[in-house]
Amino acid sequence: MAEEKATKKSLKEEAEVAADTTDVVEKKSTAKAGKRSEKGLKEAEEKQAKIERQKHADEVKAEEADKPKQPVKPARSRLERRGKKFQEAAKLVDPTKLYPLTEAINLAVKTNPAKFDATVELHIRLGVDPRQADQNIRDNLVLPEGTGKTVRVAVFSEEDVAKEALKAGADTAGNEDFLKQLDKGEINFDILIATPNVMAKLSKYARLLGPKGLMPNPKSGTVTNDVAKAISGAKAGRVEYRVDSTGIVHLGIGKVSFGETKISSNAAAVLSSIKQNKPSSVKGTYIKSVTITTSMGPGIKILPSDV
Repeated sequence: MAEEKATKKSLKEEAEVAADTTDVVEKKSTAKAGKRSEKGLKEAEEKQAKIERQKHADEVKAEEADKPKQPVKPARSRLERRGKKFQEAAKLVDPTKLYPLTEAINLAVKTNPAKFDATVELHIRLGVDPRQADQNIRDNLVLPEGTGKTVRVAVFSEEDVAKEALKAGADTAGNEDFLKQLDKGEINFDILIATPNVMAKLSKYARLLGPKGLMPNPKSGTVTNDVAKAISGAKAGRVEYRVDSTGIVHLGIGKVSFGETKISSNAAAVLSSIKQNKPSSVKGTYIKSVTITTSMGPGIKILPSDV
């Protein structure tokens, strides 16, 4: 019995060894086969799954293509996207018509949808290339009837000039105290006038004043030794205009409450100034179109003969 048990045990051990040897041989043969390796089989399964997903996606697209297309709702026009008051005002203006200046002004006042005293604006498209230095139109003028705005004027100068500026009507004036306010980011003025000898001190505040259009500039008349004259001009309604990158001048010329006569006077002054600044290098039509509007109202095109 003991011999039989020993024989069975040895046979079992031999069988296990043989099985292990067979597994090793199979693994070696599988690894040698390449595509039949574990990595190869996994990659093949992933590739097949990808093919199935693509096939399913194609079937879904085909089903969607066979479905009848739903009618697309047309986009609303620009006028339809505006408010009700603007739409009512726009009905009074014929977009294909060119109006005489007087009629256009009266219509602009009539079509003002705002409850407040809106600004009347002129938008003048010029036949210039602003990229050319001599065609970059820029100037300033005093509107005969003023702007209708209360302008706060500040003067930055030496102390003795600052005292004279306050007597001439400046709202604020000073030197070191004024710079301390700028250090805090306090801007309590609409126009800043400076004398040439102190402009170097203002250079460090260019990033604060420049984007707001408050940096003094000789071309706009805000860098001058005649401070009293600059203050009176600013208070009287001095405005600055400059052509934008598309060749258009945008400028407010008064308030709705001014009435037709005052607005006409200011419009004539602006158009005259722009004509005087016509560059000699411009050929063809200089003033291409003029549109008048209020802050929130529809645009009204003006006859070229009235410009």
